[in-house]
Amino acid sequence: MTPLTEAPPTAPPLPASQLAASRQGLADVTAALAGAVDTALAARRPTGPIPAGRPEDVLKAAADALGAQELPTEGLGTRAALELLTTVLVEYGIDLSHPRAAAHLQPPALAVAVAADTLAGVTNASLDTYDSGPSAIAVERWLIGVLTRLARFGERADGVLTPGGSLSNLLALLLARDAAAHRRGIDARRHGIAALPGPVVFCSELAHFSTHRACAALGLGEAAVRPLPVDAHRRMRPDALRQALGSLGPEHTPVAVVATAGTTDYGSVDPLPEIAEIAAEHGVWTHVDAAYGFGALFSDRLADRLTGLELADSVTLDLHKIGWQPAACGVLLVSDTTAFTALDRHVAYLNPADDADAGYDGLLGRSLQTTRRPDAVKAAATLLAHGREGLGRMVDACHALARHAERRVRAEPALELVAPAELTTVVFRYRTADPAAADEINGALRRRLLETGTALVGRTEDATAGPGSPQRVCLKLTLLNPTATTTDIDGLLDTVIEAGRTCERLAEEGAA
Repeated sequence: MTPLTEAPPTAPPLPASQLAASRQGLADVTAALAGAVDTALAARRPTGPIPAGRPEDVLKAAADALGAQELPTEGLGTRAALELLTTVLVEYGIDLSHPRAAAHLQPPALAVAVAADTLAGVTNASLDTYDSGPSAIAVERWLIGVLTRLARFGERADGVLTPGGSLSNLLALLLARDAAAHRRGIDARRHGIAALPGPVVFCSELAHFSTHRACAALGLGEAAVRPLPVDAHRRMRPDALRQALGSLGPEHTPVAVVATAGTTDYGSVDPLPEIAEIAAEHGVWTHVDAAYGFGALFSDRLADRLTGLELADSVTLDLHKIGWQPAACGVLLVSDTTAFTALDRHVAYLNPADDADAGYDGLLGRSLQTTRRPDAVKAAATLLAHGREGLGRMVDACHALARHAERRVRAEPALELVAPAELTTVVFRYRTADPAAADEINGALRRRLLETGTALVGRTEDATAGPGSPQRVCLKLTLLNPTATTTDIDGLLDTVIEAGRTCERLAEEGAA
């Protein structure tokens, strides 16, 4: 045996006090971070929710503040590193707590969730095996139990946390694909989708684009997606679904029907009971993408909009939307735990069968991930701290803001309502003196708000004249700040109108 010639280090390369799990390390870092945040917030711009300036200028300023893209030979130290990054994130980032931040389904995070997210990082547990974090496994199982009961699922229900709604939809369609293969007598693990003839996935024309991407990733192909028309309330038409399923020949395999509970732009909820009934008649998996709308179940006022959710085979929900969690905090629920059978794996170095039989098992078989962060900790802390009624009051406050915005848009001659408030979004347009310039001006005014840093509003397109009509550029308020007021909303809409008038004037001057 060759002897070691290199002398062992005389001291550990890192003092134990710098580890987050140590009492001293956590206290020091938390104090440093709190001080850095206080300093940065005191110095931040007062004007709006996003830094003013052209995108290239803002991004360059942030990059310059970070310094050269070189790994330093010696580190800055804990406090200096935190102060630098805090300054960059606050000075050149967005302030979601600002009452004029209303662009996306991106809420300000609750303080208890942020603190609990730090706690999850301290433990650095993983959910794949028992010996990677038993307490974290227990927290996720508790959270899944709470959510399945909130969804009114039965005792066989199960679920798993995911990196977000897109990945939840991917996982749901994977389970649906394998269930469809099983009905055809095909072992999907061994033979893949090539043995599954003509796969078809039905969804509404307003379904989230992640349905198409999931089909592409699963090898079904985006062409497998069959979008169905919506009614005047922007909900999937059950009669169209019934006709589409009934007309499929034996050369096609219906894999799933994807209903949406809370479309991204409009908050519309497909008729879930009718869709589930039709899908069940044909033996087809029903998946509900409730990434946006699931949070309505916290509210007594809005919960009945999700009637029929309990009939689904799987449900996507995002607690980093209506749930006020730091991203990401997605969840997939299934009505029957055996749906996860397709994901079962026994790996010698992780979960050998004899260990699993003895109870030393983790959650590897519920996810496409192996190492998986305990994101359930922040959600569990939030539910324990606020309860259903506390979260319900936040939901109701945001819904009330959206209803107020809808009334203001209806009453404002300079604005045109495109879609009313179903959940917490309102879609509208700025009216231009020249209707032919409306699309250009609506797009330009949003960019002006971004460049001046005064407001964050969303943008989408809508075809109100029916199929085949041109898409109109629209503006959208997504209201997820329960501390905002109706006065704030009025001020936000006043700012939109002012930006529209400025853009019209600049366009006229440019034409002249």
